[in-house]
Formats: sequence, structure tokens, C-alpha cells
Amino acid sequence: MGYTQRRRRPKGEGAGDEEAGQELKLGEFQNVTTLTLSEARLIIDAIVEHRKKHKIALNETETLTKMRAYLDVFSRFKDRDDCDSIDNLLRTRNDLAGFERSQLGSLCCDNAEEAKTLIPSLVDKISDDDLQQLLLEINRVRAMNSE
Repeated sequence: MGYTQRRRRPKGEGAGDEEAGQELKLGEFQNVTTLTLSEARLIIDAIVEHRKKHKIALNETETLTKMRAYLDVFSRFKDRDDCDSIDNLLRTRNDLAGFERSQLGSLCCDNAEEAKTLIPSLVDKISDDDLQQLLLEINRVRAMNSE
């Protein structure tokens, strides 16, 4: 099974135009579906397990090993049901970009101020009260997971 590869841009042709500041400038990634770190971990683990189970060669590179270790440490939600709960919760916020929803689901901020500091594009998109309520729901799922 082959893989697809993004076309490399010549130097100076839009390279580095992406910015996740007060205004999201995601360039070619503007409307791309995004994942939380937890979702990425589940997908990669499922692929690795599938390949092992079906004895499909897995080129366990240093990059793959390091990425899996990183995702193990920084994934806030370890099981699929929790990831689905967070995804469903975040999808209710159509006013937020996919990137912002994924960041909220990955960072699990404690309060609206922290979230708006780490994700500056939220500042003019969502009230502190609405954001705080969303964060409380995310952290409620996270707390249930750690019990």
C-alpha cells in the first residue's frame, strides 16, 4: 500500500505563511480536518497493532518510536470512548475552527484565560463564560478517566 506525499513548495512560495495567532492563517491547511493528540495516538496505535496482528511489515523508525512516546505522554484521553465524548462535545462549537477545537481537546486548559493565552484566535470568537463551560465539560471527562 502506497502513501501520498505533499508537494514541496519552492523556497519563498507560501512557506512559513501559517500562523496560529490572534487571526488563524493556516494556508493550505485552513479547511483540513484536525485531530487531538489523543485521537492521533489512537489511530497510530491501531495501525501498528493491525500490522502486527496481520504480520504486515512495520518499519519502526526512530521517528515513529519518538512520536508514539510523545503521544503516550501528552494524550489526555487514553480510550476511544473518552475521545469520542470530547470530539462530540467540541463539534457542537461550529463557531470555532477545527484547529481551535483540536487545540482545546489536546491542551485541556483549566480556565478561559489560559485557553485564550495559548490559543489567541479564541479571544474574539467565544465569551469567557461559554469557553469556561466548555473547558469544565472537557475536564469533567478527563477527571472521570483518571478515577
